[in-house]
Amino acid sequence: MKEQIWHQHYDPGVKPSLDYPAYPIAAFLEKTAQKYPDKTALIFGGLAPVVGEQHDTITFGKLNTLVDSFAAGLQKLGLQKGDRVALYMPNCPQFAIAYYGTLRAGGIVVPCNPLYVAREIEHQLKDSEAKVAVVLSMLYDNIKKIREHTSLQHVIVTNIKEYFPGLLKALFTLTKERTEGHRINIANEANTIWFQDFLKKAPKTPTPVSVVPDDTAVLMYTGGTTGVPKGAQLTHRNLVANAFQSLEWLSGGGSTNGQEVMVTALPLTHSYSMTVSMNLSVFKGYPQIIIPDPRNIAHVLTSINIHKPTLFPGVPNLYNALNHHTDVKAGKYDLHSINLCLCGAAPLPLEVQEEFQRITGGKLVEGYGLSETSPVSLANPLNSGGRNGTIGMPLSDTEAKIVDLETGSKTLGPNRPGELCIHGPQVMKGYWNMPTETANTLRVDAEGKIWLHTGDVAEMSEDGYFRLVDRQKEVILASGGLNVYPRDIEERLYEHPKVMEAAAIGVPVNSSNQRAKIFVVLKDGANITEDELIEWCREGLAKYKIPKYVEFRHELPKSMVGKVLRRQLMEEEEKAETEEKEANDE
Repeated sequence: MKEQIWHQHYDPGVKPSLDYPAYPIAAFLEKTAQKYPDKTALIFGGLAPVVGEQHDTITFGKLNTLVDSFAAGLQKLGLQKGDRVALYMPNCPQFAIAYYGTLRAGGIVVPCNPLYVAREIEHQLKDSEAKVAVVLSMLYDNIKKIREHTSLQHVIVTNIKEYFPGLLKALFTLTKERTEGHRINIANEANTIWFQDFLKKAPKTPTPVSVVPDDTAVLMYTGGTTGVPKGAQLTHRNLVANAFQSLEWLSGGGSTNGQEVMVTALPLTHSYSMTVSMNLSVFKGYPQIIIPDPRNIAHVLTSINIHKPTLFPGVPNLYNALNHHTDVKAGKYDLHSINLCLCGAAPLPLEVQEEFQRITGGKLVEGYGLSETSPVSLANPLNSGGRNGTIGMPLSDTEAKIVDLETGSKTLGPNRPGELCIHGPQVMKGYWNMPTETANTLRVDAEGKIWLHTGDVAEMSEDGYFRLVDRQKEVILASGGLNVYPRDIEERLYEHPKVMEAAAIGVPVNSSNQRAKIFVVLKDGANITEDELIEWCREGLAKYKIPKYVEFRHELPKSMVGKVLRRQLMEEEEKAETEEKEANDE
């Protein structure tokens, strides 16, 4: 790879260019199972009253056997190479089994957000034309409601308790299974089978399928924060490359003597967790602590305290929640095993970063990625800690540039905000059945390089660090043609000692201009007035950035990985404005 200005900042030992094996992603598991058949692959359980944390484990050898059975079972159902299989469940061993099993059978995985309701899941199933769905029992009713409108031929239902240890399984059956909707009857449902019955009836080994690196492995649907969710086609080459790139980057942060343990708390239906938590761990033989719900902070903390993980990929709101947990402040949990943390999905406030590093003694740096880039594309170096307020620099074999917002064709120089574009082996093949969107997003330059136009506004420093300014569609258009970037306001708010969470959006003041409105969640027990918050902003922001409106809330809308959804706040404001106009017209 051609020498780039940012290479000077790489951690010692991190190579600018890597060699990538030309095998499918499911081969990760097969090779690791051969090398470490008796090593723990998955740690899964939960918290129960009185008895506390209970867990069981699955070895790499056992996991590989289960994956073989699942793949063979799909083939028995008639699954052909390239057929889509939807996975609609939270983090659990069944997800890993179905994920690698689908890939081994030659299928394409369609991860589905377990928080989605029937209408939302219907779009993904119809768009992907999935033939099989693997669904958590408590979510089955959503599938049942829309099944006849989709291409689904078979549904495999699984109960969250299936891989619980005995005591936890018994307690769950007695106390939660029925009340939380996990216990269902599918006896009279056509072409519907329980997960364990499916495995028992399947052949032990699948028929080998020829899968090449450029075959699509995953349809990763964008989160819907930028409009209708689109299916990013991630190939086996993309996923293998990004696992290798992420591992190379983490290696620059130092060693824990080869005894790494991964916290898999972010949803595996999101590309970040799928790649950095699961695929990387399976490739290297790291045990994963599987957390079904990252909002259950007590479970996250207890798991860290007991299992002593070293790697903890996360998002700002998760780290922030740990920082402010009462028991963490009281010193009831030992979090010092945590060594390396790569934060993505949303900007990392400096206050959150510094406090988490103080509590754990580990390294936490900000990175950047998209569903369309498998997802990791830029990150701060772990050893040096990088540069605060930036998303770091491109990973190995990755290039980035800033282009003008008007045409997207002119490359801009240092310190000039424009659209961030990315080129590298992790960039998607294109959007599923959306040629126009693909052509608008993937553009070829004069040298024949394919660049992904991210829609994010960023700028590059003179020495190669990139700073994310904001999403192009979320920039606030102030009077005088000035752009106000929500992140600038939010970072100022996070500096206030009483602010827990914050978000800023633009609301119209006339036909062409907007003013900022901020949504604020205060820390427990904190009190502050709207005027005091605006004055706080006035002391630290240019006049045209100062918010005009303040709304206090108990919580902010978030995506499944904890990213604050500014778009939803904007939609709520638009709806309220429309209703107010209609009321005035009556």
